Amino acid sequence: MFRTITVGSFSLVQGIFIRALPDGKIAVRVGKKTYEGRPVSPAA
Repeated sequence: MFRTITVGSFSLVQGIFIRALPDGKIAVRVGKKTYEGRPVSPAA
């Protein structure tokens, strides 16, 4: 499942969901790299 996260103030990363972290962040994979950040809420 694809998820979008914010990394920093203005950067968004979209990738394959890896895991939820205890502090509310999630990890996503893009190619061979893994990014951690706050999930973006879906638009209504």
